[in-house]
Amino acid sequence: QVQLEESGGGLVQAGGSLRLSCAAEGSDFSLKTMAWYRQAPGKERELVAHIFRGNGNYADSVKGRFIISRDDAKKTVALQMNNLGPNDTAVYICSADAEIVGRPGMGRYWGQGTQVTVSS
Repeated sequence: QVQLEESGGGLVQAGGSLRLSCAAEGSDFSLKTMAWYRQAPGKERELVAHIFRGNGNYADSVKGRFIISRDDAKKTVALQMNNLGPNDTAVYICSADAEIVGRPGMGRYWGQGTQVTVSS
């Protein structure tokens, strides 16, 4: 099993920045694609950015403002969010695809989410 825990959310004024971090814990697993989603009240969950190897991939709504990065040694994924606007207000949720030693296939694991609120 893989547990994901996010940190770094909070309240920020429009134009400000926040950095989210997500740490994966467990034993005998190998992380594959890691991603950040967000869900605003009354809206569907949206894929914000994902990364496997090399550069990340981004939703059009955040391209040029957000940067996803990962540290495989620390088993973490981060999301640097710049020039935030009220439309970025949402619960941000970390996900990771992982293979567990001794188990067939790959599973997708989710964190609990962290609230990001951007005031205008």
